[in-house]
Amino acid sequence: MTTMVLPVPNPLRSSPILRPRCTTTAARTPSIQPLPDELQLVAEVRSPHNHIRVADVSPRAAGHPLAGARLLLLDGPGNIHSLSFPRRAHHCPLTATYFDAFTTLPPLLPRPSLAVLGFGAGSAARALLHFYPDLSVHGWELDSAVLAVARDFFGLAELEKDHAARLFVHVGDALEAEAPPGGFGGALVDLFANGSVLPELQEVDTWQRLSGMVAPEGRMMVNCGGGCVEAEEEGRDGEAVKDATLRAMATAFGKEMVSVLDVDDSWVAMTGPPVTAPEKAAAWKARLPSELRHFVDVWKPYNKKCGE
Repeated sequence: MTTMVLPVPNPLRSSPILRPRCTTTAARTPSIQPLPDELQLVAEVRSPHNHIRVADVSPRAAGHPLAGARLLLLDGPGNIHSLSFPRRAHHCPLTATYFDAFTTLPPLLPRPSLAVLGFGAGSAARALLHFYPDLSVHGWELDSAVLAVARDFFGLAELEKDHAARLFVHVGDALEAEAPPGGFGGALVDLFANGSVLPELQEVDTWQRLSGMVAPEGRMMVNCGGGCVEAEEEGRDGEAVKDATLRAMATAFGKEMVSVLDVDDSWVAMTGPPVTAPEKAAAWKARLPSELRHFVDVWKPYNKKCGE
C-alpha cells in the first residue's frame, strides 16, 4: 500500500475540478450547481433529506490526488461526503482526505469499539475495518437513500457482508444514537446538513450529551469544516461555523482537552488529553500503521485563537 504524501489535503479548496461550477456570484441558494467537465455523473437521487449525486473524477486529471475517485456529493453546492478509489488494486482504503486522520483514532481508545455519527457511504468505516481487525464499528446515517446509494455504488453491501460481525449500520438521527453499556471506546462525528456543519454542534449541550456515548477515557474526533465548506444558507460561513463548533467543544470539555488539526482550511478536532508531548506522540505512532503515522505530528492544542 502506498503512503499518502499529503497529510490532510482539502480537495474542495486545492482542487477546483471537484467544486461544482458556480453560475453566479450572487448570494448562495439551495439550487443544484452543475458539475465541472472533469466529473462524470454516475447516479442522481432525490430524497426527503438530500439531493444525492454520485460522480467519478476523470482518471486523466493528472497529478491530482483524487484522480479516478468516486465521490458522494450532497446538498446544492455539492460538497464531498464520501469517496473511494474503485480502480485501485485491492481497493486501497486511504483517501488523501480528513477520513485518513479519522483512521488514527483507535489506538488511543480504551476499548475497540467506535461510533461513526454521519456514516455517509462508509469511507471512514472502510479504512477503520481494514487497519484494525479487532475493531467494531457502529454507523448512523439519517438518510436511508444515502445508504442505498452507498451499497449500489461504493461497495457498502460487500463491506457489510465481509465484516458482518464488526460493522453495524443504523438508519436514524445520529444525535439520538444509543451507546452500549459503558459506552463506545470512541466516536467520529461528521454531521452536516444543507452544506454546513450541523447547527446543533455549535451548542455546548449537544457535546455534553454526545460525551455520554463514549467510555471513560474515550475520545471523539470531529470534522469541524472550515473555509472549504460551502453552505446553502446565506450567513453560514464555513470558517465562522468551524470557530463556533470549536468554542462549543472547548466549553463542554475544557479547552485543554481539545486538540486540532488544520490543513488548508479543513479542520478536525479531537477530545481528550493532549498527545503532542514527545513520549505520548511516540507511543501513538508505534501503534499506527506506517501509512498513518505522519498525522501524529500535525496536531496542536486548541487555543483561543483557533476560535476567533
